[in-house]
Amino acid sequence: MRDAGDVGRSGNFVLTGIDGLDEMLGRGVPTGHIITVLGSFGTGKTTFALQFLMQGLINGEKAIFISLEEDADSVIANAASFGWDLAKYIKEKKLHIVKLEPADAKTTVTRIRSELPDFIKRSGASRVAIDSVSLLNMLFADDKERREKLFALCKQLKSTEATCIFTAEVKDDNPRSSRDGLVEYVSDGVIGLRFNERENGEVQLVMQVIKMRRLKHPRSVKPYSITEQGLEVHGDMEVF
Repeated sequence: MRDAGDVGRSGNFVLTGIDGLDEMLGRGVPTGHIITVLGSFGTGKTTFALQFLMQGLINGEKAIFISLEEDADSVIANAASFGWDLAKYIKEKKLHIVKLEPADAKTTVTRIRSELPDFIKRSGASRVAIDSVSLLNMLFADDKERREKLFALCKQLKSTEATCIFTAEVKDDNPRSSRDGLVEYVSDGVIGLRFNERENGEVQLVMQVIKMRRLKHPRSVKPYSITEQGLEVHGDMEVF
């Protein structure tokens, strides 16, 4: 992650804050993009989202973290384990953590539809993370409704010009596809996180930029680690 003296936002691009990934992308991700981070449990999707927000915060941007799984205290504690002091930014009103209740589907959907775009604009947030969009999609009755609501959500987010991260669970039999098979199509970019297991039982975490509109990028699969400072991509290493 770059410190406050580095440029976290350059022209039409923003840095993700993930060492190795920004170098692979060249200038980060295009500003205003919706990026989906796909992965199974334990691959670091939430950490990726928090690290992305932290990169913005240390460079003076404002951010919003929307969780359908963890409450604010849990998110703050999770971030603290990587040395990220979210409480400081919340106190300074530079970061807002919003906990939505999946159990109350009608209220959750209504809040997102009616409040989120205005909330982003009022707060001045330039980075937004939704963890996870898979749970959000489960609130809808069928694929048609999921598709319509997801397209509407992306359209609303685009209107704010914020750069957004969605986290999404993958299918059990396909680590390159989301559980509902929808979010990767409406997103501007897709980054896959997965376990690479060899026949001898050794396991390695690997990352791939699967899709990134308006940006030439390598499609190579690279190993990464979840360290005490967050995710780190080893761009100079090969997958074993």
